[in-house]
Amino acid sequence: MQLRNRQDFWSGVMFIALGLGFAWQATSYQMGTAARMGPGYFPFWLGLVLALLGAVVLLGSLSKKAQETHVDRFDWRIVFLVIGSVVFYAVVLNYLGVYISVFLLVVLSSLASHEFSIKVAVANGIFLVVFSYLAFIKGLGLIFPLWPSFI
Repeated sequence: MQLRNRQDFWSGVMFIALGLGFAWQATSYQMGTAARMGPGYFPFWLGLVLALLGAVVLLGSLSKKAQETHVDRFDWRIVFLVIGSVVFYAVVLNYLGVYISVFLLVVLSSLASHEFSIKVAVANGIFLVVFSYLAFIKGLGLIFPLWPSFI
């Protein structure tokens, strides 16, 4: 066997590690049965399925049909933009409200994309503001500040 697709190989390794980690952690909760699931039942089986899918991806990277690829260098800018925008959202949510915070989260995290377009980011931001309102405020009845606190 020869490693032909490095990207799929490392993705498979990551899925296996995360899946097994979640399954192992879920064993510290009560499992229950399929009829009466405990809090550890779903994460345990979900972790095992994730690990199984990772094994399929990993083995697929070793097949002769796999396209040869290489893994580019790790881009820290993308990581900081995505994680930073989520942290920014958490900090400003109570001050700016859901509408503006969600919109800023989408636009700032969109900057991490190599195919960034301001029109697409704004359209996604507007869609997710409306979706957040309908799903979380109207649908689930959660209480969040909708507008900035200074208005």
